[in-house]
Amino acid sequence: MTDHNFNMLLESQRNYFASGVTLPASFRIGQLKKLKSLIEKNESDITHAMKMDLNRSRTESVISEILLVTEEIDFIIKNLHRWIRPKRVHSIFPLCWPGRSVVRYEPYGSVLILGPWNYPFMLIMSPLIGAICAGNCAIVKPSEIAVHTQEVICRLISENFPSDYIAAVKGDHLVAQKLLEEKFDYVFFTGGTQVAKIIMQAAAAHLTPVTLELGGKSPCIVDETANIDFAARRITRSKFLNAGQVCLAPDFLMVHQSRKDELIGKLISTIRRFYGDDPLQSQDYCRIINQKHFDRISALMRAGRIIFGGSTRRSDLYISPTLMDQISWDAPVMQEEIFGPLLPIITFQNTQEVIQAIKAQPKPLALYLFTNNPETEHEILTRLSFGGGCINDCVMHITNYHLPFGGVGPSGLGFYHGQYSFKTFSHSKSIFKKTLPIDVGLEYPPYSDHKLKWLRRLIKL
Repeated sequence: MTDHNFNMLLESQRNYFASGVTLPASFRIGQLKKLKSLIEKNESDITHAMKMDLNRSRTESVISEILLVTEEIDFIIKNLHRWIRPKRVHSIFPLCWPGRSVVRYEPYGSVLILGPWNYPFMLIMSPLIGAICAGNCAIVKPSEIAVHTQEVICRLISENFPSDYIAAVKGDHLVAQKLLEEKFDYVFFTGGTQVAKIIMQAAAAHLTPVTLELGGKSPCIVDETANIDFAARRITRSKFLNAGQVCLAPDFLMVHQSRKDELIGKLISTIRRFYGDDPLQSQDYCRIINQKHFDRISALMRAGRIIFGGSTRRSDLYISPTLMDQISWDAPVMQEEIFGPLLPIITFQNTQEVIQAIKAQPKPLALYLFTNNPETEHEILTRLSFGGGCINDCVMHITNYHLPFGGVGPSGLGFYHGQYSFKTFSHSKSIFKKTLPIDVGLEYPPYSDHKLKWLRRLIKL
């Protein structure tokens, strides 16, 4: 959809929602099944679009985007009837006695979903699944930077769903600004911190609730007890996946001084095993999304010393997997999220040094720790704040839809996936139903010391 009469579109969705058609579980499940079927039937078109946008292999696109979406749909379909049911909770005695307290989950109405370019399919579809299962209508705007994936998403939605239920909008940041001028019932955004501030400001004008899935400089810590072979494989896979254009990628590596040389050697051999001696020729290594981001990442390579990689080819939007040493905390590469295939390496001597350094930075979206020391694990998890993370792995917590996914502070606001998506896109309505005609009356005026005395006694029962 390219027509910018968003007020009329939103009004049609309000009318559709007001009809009550989206409320039954059977309708929501039917729409989820339909969406899954469409994804499976159009898998080749979807993966081809991501190949055109990011030079991503079909296998990587299926594993990192399509399967995560379809598996989450299956999980939600299996559990949705149970989630929708009102949840009975304890009623406080004696003020709420006799009576019944329940939480009912109701959809917000029409939600706006704004997606990024790095995982352009999953990061539109996953929140859309949440909006559908909670009973909402939705307008989605894929990133125009991933132009081919945008085309596929808009085609699939416009050809298979009525726009007064689910609509897809094409366009740049000006179109997004126009959308944000409308009064949505909920806004879900995945992207960068600076744009998130604009979105939050626009939503504040209508007091619209928001979820912001952002990023940050996610640290990866390797202590002296870590299994270096294993750590090298997991770090290499996670850092150079999608050419480092992953909000959850390890942004910098902190390694104990005693294991630094060993880890660097293993990282280099693993990169070669994964992508060959010349990753430019690899069918499994992605490209930078556009020249703007290529130039930004290339400029960050000037800090410190490149100890491996460092090759670039602007005409192909290619930057090789690159390891960087002798990096200071005030270097440009440590002042912003890299979002590219550069891995700065910093050494440390003890855990307290790590904690102090990371606490001095904004709270990250993720943290990864490789250790076989339970005390170190406990101290890092207890004393450092971050959105989520892994012990002896990287990135994989996002694949588990039993876990909430989201940031904290500047790395995000709110969370989703699985049942957490259902709750994010639902208003939790509190209901107390009084049992009649029993009425103790201790809470009514005129008040007295005698009533207060009995209330105190009964509350302690």
